[in-house]
Amino acid sequence: MTLWKSLRTGDLVSSDMTELRVSTPRPDYPDATRLDLSEELHGHLVSDPYRWLEDATSEQTEAWSAAQDALLAETIADVPGHERLSERVTTLLGAGVVSAPSWRGDRQFFMRRTALQEHAVLLTVDPDGSERVLVDPIAIDPTGASTLDAWQPSKEGDLLAYQVSAGGTEESDLLVMEVATGRQVDGPIDRTRYSPVAWLPGGESFYYVRRLAAEDVPEDESQYHRRVWLHRLGTDPAQDVLVFGERRDKTSYYGVNVSMDGRWMSIGASSGTAPRNDLWLADLTASSLEAPDLRVVQEDIDASTSLHVGRDGLAYLFTDRDSPRNRLAVTSPDALDYESWTDLVPEDDEAVLEGYAILDGPELGAGVLLCTWTRHAVGEVTVHDLRTGEPIGSGAGNVPLPGLGSITALSERPEGGHEAWLGYTDHVTASSVYRYDATTGETSLWATAPGTVDVPEIHARQVEYASADGTTVRMVVLAPNKDPDRPRPTVLYGYGGFGVPLTPGYSAGVLAWVEAGGVYAIANLRGGSEEGESWHRAGMREHKQNVFDDFHAAAERLGADGWTTSEQLAISGGSNGGLLVGAAMTQRPELYAAVVCSAPLLDMVRYEQFGLGESWNDEYGRADDPEELGWLLSYSPYHHVREGVDYPATLFTVFDGDTRVDPLHARKMCAALQHATSGTRPVVLRRERDVGHGARALSRSVALTADTLSFAAHWTGLNLG
Repeated sequence: MTLWKSLRTGDLVSSDMTELRVSTPRPDYPDATRLDLSEELHGHLVSDPYRWLEDATSEQTEAWSAAQDALLAETIADVPGHERLSERVTTLLGAGVVSAPSWRGDRQFFMRRTALQEHAVLLTVDPDGSERVLVDPIAIDPTGASTLDAWQPSKEGDLLAYQVSAGGTEESDLLVMEVATGRQVDGPIDRTRYSPVAWLPGGESFYYVRRLAAEDVPEDESQYHRRVWLHRLGTDPAQDVLVFGERRDKTSYYGVNVSMDGRWMSIGASSGTAPRNDLWLADLTASSLEAPDLRVVQEDIDASTSLHVGRDGLAYLFTDRDSPRNRLAVTSPDALDYESWTDLVPEDDEAVLEGYAILDGPELGAGVLLCTWTRHAVGEVTVHDLRTGEPIGSGAGNVPLPGLGSITALSERPEGGHEAWLGYTDHVTASSVYRYDATTGETSLWATAPGTVDVPEIHARQVEYASADGTTVRMVVLAPNKDPDRPRPTVLYGYGGFGVPLTPGYSAGVLAWVEAGGVYAIANLRGGSEEGESWHRAGMREHKQNVFDDFHAAAERLGADGWTTSEQLAISGGSNGGLLVGAAMTQRPELYAAVVCSAPLLDMVRYEQFGLGESWNDEYGRADDPEELGWLLSYSPYHHVREGVDYPATLFTVFDGDTRVDPLHARKMCAALQHATSGTRPVVLRRERDVGHGARALSRSVALTADTLSFAAHWTGLNLG
C-alpha cells in the first residue's frame, strides 16, 4: 500500500488529521549528505549544508534526484480522486482561449486555442474574411515542448516577426514570415529572449534586442549584456548595426518602439526588474537609422515612464512619476522636459490606471480616449475626451463590463478609427473579447473562447482585513455557494512581488477545487501593484516581511471567519510566490497543513548567482551589501529551517528547463526539510523535464494541476470523490 493510500480516510476533519500525524510512519527519505559548511558573510555565520545539490550534473545530485522521483511516485500512486480531478480540469480547460485582435489595415492577427489543441496558435483573418493559421507550436514541434513566445506584425501586416523556444528554456529564436504565403523569409536569429521588435515602414528592417554572444562576455554572464540592434531583412545578423546599449548595466532590459509613420523612435532601459527606467526619443527624419539622435525624456529618475507619439503628433507619456497609481500626460515631441508635461488623465485617488487607447478616426471629430483601470484589483473602463481628458458619456464615462473581472488586453486600429477591442475574463468566464464603438458608445461581444463547458456555480466575495502593522489588505474568497457550511478545506494563494497584481481570471484548477467543496482564497499582498507602485514598494527590499505578514494575516482571517482551520489550510505559490510560501511555512509552520511550492526562490543568500537572479536584486537586495544581506537572511527560507519542527506536508515542483529560477533552490530546501521535520507529513519533490518556468502544453498543465491539487486535497481533508 502506498503512503498516500494508507492515509486515505475519506472526509477528514481536524481531529482525524491530528490522529494521522501521530500514527503515520515517517517517510523513508533518500540519503542526503549534510556538509559541515559555514561561511562568515559581513559578520553573519551562514550555513549551507546542501550546497552540493546546486550542481545538477553531478552523479550525487542525479542519484538523489532519482530517489526523490521514486519517493514521489510511491507517494502519489493511485491517489484517491486524482483521476477524476484530472478529467475535470481537462474538461474545464476545454473552454479554450481567444485573444483580442491586433490590426494592420483590414487584416487582424489573434491567438486561439481549442479544446483539442495543446498550445494556442496564431491566426490571421485576411481582408476577404478567410481565416488561416500562421504559427502552430505543435506543427513546429509535435512533442509539445516548443512554445511561441512573442510575435509582431510589420506596420503593413504583410510580414510577421515571431519568436519560438524549445524545452521551456525561453531562449527564443527570432524568425520572419511572409504572411500571404507562410514562407519563412528571414532568421532564425538566436539570443533574442524577451526581445521587442520595432518594424520600420516598408518592412525592410526593424530594431530588436539581442544578447551578445557567450564568447564575448565574462563567464556565467551569457544571460545578460543585451543591446539594441538594427536588422535589415535578408542580411546576416552578424552584420547588424549596434544602435544602443554599450557601457550600460549588464542586466539592462530594453524596450524599443517606432511610430506608425516611422518618424519617431523611443528606447527605454531598466536595470533588471527595477521599477524605474530611462527613456529617450529620436526623430528618425533628422538622423540616420543606424545612429538615431536620442534625446533624454527621463534619466536617473525613480519612476517608470513609457512614450507613444500619436497620429496627432503629440507625445503621450504613461507614467508613475509623482503618481504611484499612474497618470497619462501629453507634451510636444520637441518639448520633452518634465515641466512641459501636461496631465491628460490625472492620477486617481483609488483606482490604478493600467492602459489607454486613442480613437481618432475622422468620423469622431475631436477623438476619444479609452482608459482601463483596476480598482482594488477589479477592472474598469472609462471614456474621455481626447483633447481635454474629461470623462464623457453617462456614468462618468464608464463602459459596462459583464462582471467583476479583468481587462486582459486593449487594442485599436493603429492607422486610426473609432473601434477598440477589450480582452476580458473573470472567475467563471473564460477569455472573451468585446468591441467598443466610439460612434455609438456601445459595447458588444466580439469573440468568445471556442469551447463550451459547464462551469460550476461559485460565490466570490472580497474581504478586507488588517495586517500586522494595521495596513488594510484585500483578498477574494471563492466558495461553492453564498453561505456554505464551514469550516472547509481551503487553499490560500499569493504572490506579492515585482508589482504583479492578482486580478480575477478563469482557472480550471480553482474551479475544480471549489466544485469539489473546497474554498479558494487569493490574497492581494503588498509587493503587487493592486494599489499602485507604492503598494509594490511596501513589499520589496527591506519591506519584504510585510508580504509575509499580509499572508499570515490572511490565513488568520480565514480561520477567524470560520472558513477553515489550520488542519484544513493549504498554501500555494510559484516563483516569487514560491518564496512567499517557503517563508510562510518556516515562519508559521503551525498555521498550515500543506504547502505547494512551485519553481521557488528559497536560498536568498546565493540567488543572484543562478538563473536570472542578478536581475532581481533591486526587488530583494544584494547579498554583497552588509545591510541588504541582513534583509535577505531575516527571511531566507532555506536558512530558517529548524530541526525538531513538525512542518506541513510539502510538495515542491520544479522544471529542468527553467532558466529563470534554478531548481537548485527546491532541491536544497527539500533536503533540509526532510532532515529537519519532526512530523510524519511528507516532504516530496516533483521534477519535470523539457519544460520551463513559463508556457507549457495543455496536457502538462493538466498533470501538474492534478498532482498539486490532489496533494493539497489529501492533506487538508477534501474528498475529491
